Amino acid sequence: MQFFSRRFAIVPLVAFSFLGSVHAQTFQRVEQADFGKTREGAEVKLITLRNSKGMSAQIITYGAIIKELVAPDRDGHFGNVVLTTDSIEKFERFNGAAAIIGRVINRIAGAQFELDGTTYKLVANNGRNTIHGGRKGFAQSVWTIEDAPMKDGESSVKLNYLSKDGEEGFPGNMKTSVTYTLTDNNELRLDYEATTDKPTIANLTNHAYWNLAGGGSCVDNVLWIPSERYTAADAESLPTGEILPLKGTLMDFNEPTRIGDRIEQLKPQMAGYDHNYILAEGRGLKLAARLIEPKSGRIMEVGTTQPAIQLYTGNHLGHTAVCLETQHYPDAIHHKNFPSIVLRPGETLKETTVFAFSAK
Repeated sequence: MQFFSRRFAIVPLVAFSFLGSVHAQTFQRVEQADFGKTREGAEVKLITLRNSKGMSAQIITYGAIIKELVAPDRDGHFGNVVLTTDSIEKFERFNGAAAIIGRVINRIAGAQFELDGTTYKLVANNGRNTIHGGRKGFAQSVWTIEDAPMKDGESSVKLNYLSKDGEEGFPGNMKTSVTYTLTDNNELRLDYEATTDKPTIANLTNHAYWNLAGGGSCVDNVLWIPSERYTAADAESLPTGEILPLKGTLMDFNEPTRIGDRIEQLKPQMAGYDHNYILAEGRGLKLAARLIEPKSGRIMEVGTTQPAIQLYTGNHLGHTAVCLETQHYPDAIHHKNFPSIVLRPGETLKETTVFAFSAK
């Protein structure tokens, strides 16, 4: 599948890299700095979170993007494990990298939906469909910083965004926040909240491209996803509404499996993995995936309250990174058998995703 048919825009690979980081000599949990201005002149801030173990996370207010996440390997060497770049100008060209995606992650068929008898027409930015919130979704917007209360052993920042009624065609003024928290247990936790003043739809995620080696290909990464079912999709990568078993398919990662073992067998229909995996039922935090990079020894475990996770193997980037996007099912508004993504006045959307890092 080509990048222009799934994501926002094509950018040269040279614009991105896995940048290393040096832990500050003087330990300071939270720092803030300027990170330039957007094409429209909006100021962008850079927030650095640190923990007592030497890990750090950098977040920018443009797209609420994870600019950098530095984690140790088995020898205690620190390196960045998320695809990144070094300027706001380059982030604007690569819309969506490690950003918060909204209002709705993934695709909406026909760039429209009906809710309570009213049809809402959205911006079509993926052929006839809408993807990742439209041409200017949450990933292309500047968020505001709010002080987040911090517990012992944690470093946090809270970012807010108001998506106004009619933005990209979506109804209601939707207030969204994401709180990034780096813990002394080497976890990066994302806590999402959203409210609206009109009935609307919402499905949020972070679209980080992970490479635990700090560079090179991701095909040698070993992946485990505890899922027995997935949502079938058509040639446009739109769900058909069918929920199918994974056992015996090329997409089955119930046993830890090297990503590259079967990826070539997906071609020519698909350039790699781009599938929605259904997780165990229940609203509590559950383990959704484990990614192991054998050479560095780095391990990333993904926990979430969300009902599904999208595996995307950076197909447009030559499989240099892996996306593990916790989410509700794609195009859920058009399938009554999928968990609802409708958000109504008086309700609060709350979801949590945790990326936990270790090495052995």
